[in-house]
Amino acid sequence: MRRLGVCAAVLMIGGAAFQFSNSASGQSDGGWTTLLDSTKMGDWDEVGKANWTMKDGAVTADKLDGKDLAYLVTKNAYKDFQIRAEFWVSDDANSGIFIRCEQPKSIGGKTCYEVNIYDQRPDPSYGTGAIVDVAKVNPMPKAGGKWNTYEITAQGPHFVVVLNGQKTVDAQDSTHASGAIALQYGSGVVKFRKVQIKPL
Repeated sequence: MRRLGVCAAVLMIGGAAFQFSNSASGQSDGGWTTLLDSTKMGDWDEVGKANWTMKDGAVTADKLDGKDLAYLVTKNAYKDFQIRAEFWVSDDANSGIFIRCEQPKSIGGKTCYEVNIYDQRPDPSYGTGAIVDVAKVNPMPKAGGKWNTYEITAQGPHFVVVLNGQKTVDAQDSTHASGAIALQYGSGVVKFRKVQIKPL
């Protein structure tokens, strides 16, 4: 009986250690992995250069270092997934969340899908809430000057984008099958407070 009690205690301690190691690596309830939050910037590759910094509980940029747009790019590739992202942008900001980026060193509309954040885009049909050159949005919602939540689902060729509880995209496209995720800084003030991903 004593031996059984010792075994049970060892199993309980081992289980607790396993649980702790999972949460420490960013894995959270329901299979969500936290890529960045209000306490840590996370581990990203940089393409282009912006002054990304942790400020007031958000990863923030407000200036490019050079003329090229800047991106924070995941080290892993993802195929089918859901993303939840909390972001704040100024009215004049140009940003976006790029998904399934096939060439993680060369981010852009030809190598990724761009879920746009761009209230003042000259062609608003592909502005905030749209997937550029794939799915238009009408009317375009505005994200400037407030905290917003994007929920992005990519499953095979099917894409659904929800901004602040409002569906802006429900579309099919099979150009890009898998790849990295990238957060863009183009202009204005851009802040990301929380970004999570869950493989499907």
